[in-house]
Amino acid sequence: MEHDRQLVFPEDRTPERLDRFLAECLPELSRTQLKRLIDEGQVLLDMSPAKASCKLRGGETLRLTLPEPVPLEAQPEDIPLTILYEDEQLIVVDKPAGMVVHPAAGHSAGTLVNALLYHCDDLAGIGGELRPGIVHRIDKDTSGLLVATKNDASHLHLAAQFKAHSVNRRYLALLHGLLPQQQGTVDQPIGRHPTHRRKMSSLSRQAKRAVTHWRVLRSYPQDRLTLVELRLETGRTHQIRTHLSELGFPLLGDPMYGGRGRLQALPDEALRKRAAELPGQALHARLLGLIHPETDIYMEWVSDPPPAFQDIVTYLDEKYSGLA
Repeated sequence: MEHDRQLVFPEDRTPERLDRFLAECLPELSRTQLKRLIDEGQVLLDMSPAKASCKLRGGETLRLTLPEPVPLEAQPEDIPLTILYEDEQLIVVDKPAGMVVHPAAGHSAGTLVNALLYHCDDLAGIGGELRPGIVHRIDKDTSGLLVATKNDASHLHLAAQFKAHSVNRRYLALLHGLLPQQQGTVDQPIGRHPTHRRKMSSLSRQAKRAVTHWRVLRSYPQDRLTLVELRLETGRTHQIRTHLSELGFPLLGDPMYGGRGRLQALPDEALRKRAAELPGQALHARLLGLIHPETDIYMEWVSDPPPAFQDIVTYLDEKYSGLA
């Protein structure tokens, strides 16, 4: 069944194109979906069909008629999930390393979306499709906490929190090298690498601001490794991996940003064997905190690192406690 949405362009806001305002207010809809709605006359400006290029100057009322959600092309798959929380609005899962979040070229099956489609039987639709709302992502070989929404209202609410950088996201990482300070901040724009298109880099011509705060938890001088907690202020693709590698401290086991190539330089053979068993980089999204979209109550979840990661930390802690 079709349903209507109403938006009001603030009177004190700088004039802006209608399509850009809609893209900001409705992040759950792609630009293609928004264009189709406008072209089909489903967006009314003060009760008349609107044009994408129309300039909003303040106080205008927009009404959108959104079609009934249609099934997503991705197929439900019975993939086990570790679920930390679930209600009618959202679901919080602990993603294992090795799982892709969203179907894409080369990964049409076995993704988190495929698993959520099978598990969630109460999806109300996001952006005109019967699918879970993926508000943020973590890399395939990064493990940890991720939230998905079940309806447009919750998706819009959480998307606004992520845009305002108010979501509390903390990561645990084991990196090569000994940081010179106990804490610090990397404020370095990143974007797609100019020649290696799968990588991100500060050399990108279209770099966007990226901010990562770090804090040393423990240092292992003989092995030149450091365990750190990282807090994301922004959420760019490969942000932590790019920032730390460009500082000269790549993540242990990172196959793309230099960490995998350093494994043979580790002086401890037992440590090298443990590190070789990591499925990817030693990076885990351990804490997620947000305002619930319906109750407005702050909620927080914590996850332990996966066994291969935790085994290395335990080994190092025991090794260095014996040296104390």
